[in-house]
Amino acid sequence: MRRGPFVRALSGLLAPLAAAVVLPLTVPAPAVADSVVVGGQPVQVAEHPWVVAIASRDRFGGTRSGQFCGGAVVDRRTVLTAAHCMSEDVLGVPPSEVPDLKVIAGRGDLRTNEGREVTVRRVWVNKEYDSVTNSGDVAVLTLAKSLPESSVVPMAREGNAAYEPGTVASVYGWGDTTGAGDYARTLRAARVRVLSDSVCERAYPGSVDGRYMANSMLCAGEPKGGRDACQGDSGGPLLARGRLIGLVSWGDGCGEPGNPGVYTRISEVLPLVSKAQGAAGGSRR
Repeated sequence: MRRGPFVRALSGLLAPLAAAVVLPLTVPAPAVADSVVVGGQPVQVAEHPWVVAIASRDRFGGTRSGQFCGGAVVDRRTVLTAAHCMSEDVLGVPPSEVPDLKVIAGRGDLRTNEGREVTVRRVWVNKEYDSVTNSGDVAVLTLAKSLPESSVVPMAREGNAAYEPGTVASVYGWGDTTGAGDYARTLRAARVRVLSDSVCERAYPGSVDGRYMANSMLCAGEPKGGRDACQGDSGGPLLARGRLIGLVSWGDGCGEPGNPGVYTRISEVLPLVSKAQGAAGGSRR
């Protein structure tokens, strides 16, 4: 199943895990937008300032600062996240109608007021995003105010060694830590390995969950499972060799053997990011 917040936010819903109400608990939860990293450990956000929470208290309540997805800072006013995070299936309304869509930077513990909450000025969603195959799963958020230059993570271009199978990578998020709706309130990270396209194609040849497409996706995990992204982590960053290589997109279950996490391949969406920045008036520092 997809790892995403299949939730239409309910008006006035203030439960601590509002964004985690995805599917009946008897159904294996997918692993995308609502997850805390499975098999990971707590990390300090000050050491990973490019990891941000995407939030709306209006849509998801305030106990966890309204967090429902993750994102990566790639420019002082630009954050990347998953396209499906900005869908009406998740938000209940178009993103332009969410009154308090924000990016939260520098807040490791979602129960606190530390860090900054920055208003999202513009949302650009990839028009080529295919919700059937899950390809093209990227959205670009333009912020109303700039974040520090130290918060920006470089993106890995095509041919970078960070994409090579076997490379150790780290995925970050505030999502489900067990796959059973146990959402984290502090930032966590898990170490995974970039897997070959052939492994990913065998795992996801095509089903109702999606289809692995090597030209726009990559997958990462461990052969025996145990470490993965999960519900609530959608849009969060996958880093290797100090560069952003992927965004949490989809998968089947959380940390299960033979079902690695699938990520939007950053090298393939770089032209789209530049296009979105241009449409937003460029990078204003």
